[in-house]
Amino acid sequence: MKLTVIGGGGFRVPQIFQALSAGDSRLRVDELWLYDVSAERLDVVDRVLKQLAPQLARPPRVVVTLNLAAALEGADFVFSAIRVGGTSGRITDERTALRLGVLGQETVGPGGLAYALRTVPHAQWLARQIAVRAPQAWTINFTNPAGILTEAMRGVLGDRVVSICDTPIGLMRRAARVFGQDPRRVDFDYVGLNHLGWLRTLMVDGRDVLPELLASDEQLDHIEEARLFGFDWVRAIGAIPNEYLFYYYRHREAMERITGGEPTRGEYLDAQQSDFYREAAAAPDRALEIWDATRHDRESSYMNESRPEEERHGRRAEDVEGGGYQEVALDLMTGLATGEAATMILGVGNDSLGGGQLLVPQLNAAAVIEVPCTVERGAVRPHAVAPLDGEMAGLITTVKASEQLVLRALDEGSRELAWRAFANHPLVDSTEVARQLVEDYCAAMPDVAARLH
Repeated sequence: MKLTVIGGGGFRVPQIFQALSAGDSRLRVDELWLYDVSAERLDVVDRVLKQLAPQLARPPRVVVTLNLAAALEGADFVFSAIRVGGTSGRITDERTALRLGVLGQETVGPGGLAYALRTVPHAQWLARQIAVRAPQAWTINFTNPAGILTEAMRGVLGDRVVSICDTPIGLMRRAARVFGQDPRRVDFDYVGLNHLGWLRTLMVDGRDVLPELLASDEQLDHIEEARLFGFDWVRAIGAIPNEYLFYYYRHREAMERITGGEPTRGEYLDAQQSDFYREAAAAPDRALEIWDATRHDRESSYMNESRPEEERHGRRAEDVEGGGYQEVALDLMTGLATGEAATMILGVGNDSLGGGQLLVPQLNAAAVIEVPCTVERGAVRPHAVAPLDGEMAGLITTVKASEQLVLRALDEGSRELAWRAFANHPLVDSTEVARQLVEDYCAAMPDVAARLH
């Protein structure tokens, strides 16, 4: 079996390699092809993998290449993990918004919309290459903003592209562990967009135990998301939100922390990763050691602005255990390839139930949403979810409208539609600020400016 990673020089690729190489893995990947546009980054990652391999039970053969056609040819699975513009592009997304007094974050709000404007054309081009070179492959999208990108790629690849994110399934697993339950043995209801969703039920032996969890301070203390939002708020809404809803529910606090003088997350990662690649290239025999130290710092500082001061430089072990993107991707691949059924939260088309049914009737058929899915051999089967109403439906409908306006803007080459996309987003509080955001992003990104007139 051949797995191809597009963005194979990325920092997290060694984690994918570790997951694939585990002795208890039910899936056997024989070849791992790493494609990237940067030979230097590929070389560093290749050295890390070579130093990791002797520690692992059954590592696949690794091929690094700058040839996309060769990387895709005959692939069974393709991971899309691209970052158009690199970490410097992320800094532009963040700082451009912050200068105008609105949220600067990679996937949420204007920063996420800017990231989409820059990335969607490349994702669509990649999808077309996959359709030609590896039409039999399943494409798993890691690239943010995952909902918009996957929706764009579905226009080419249809149901054979799905998006993954570790935050929703991580939330469900933490909730299940509170009750001493194997997450694979519980039923649950989760619905939303990428980085915008809610765990609404948790069924153990036919009984919804979420109300019990919400009623207990002691149990809620084990749920990172409950600590982020406050116990009173999760009780008020009767659900546990995805951690990224912090930027909506606690927007003022997020802005205060982000603008408090420290580097943005993009600036932090840009400096950290630049140091890693430079140091690992200068000391190739220590590439793995340098990578491991960098990874620890990166994970412990994740979403610092959302956490209390005492937790900002060292997350609790229970909050990070249980794997990340790589484990979710491996579970998805295993189910699709072996038929070993698994229940996961995935980004799929709103019309994926078939028969003209929509998972969320308030959204159109093309919308990509995140819901629980059963993964079987060659199929991803979404579960019907409970009706979505009230403030949750309102927020999802508004944010999805902004996402789809971005896609229309790129499709029609319309700067006016891009303006509408930014103005419609609930985290942009002025149509004039929205107009200026579009102009400033176009000034900073000539490729985007050339597409929008």
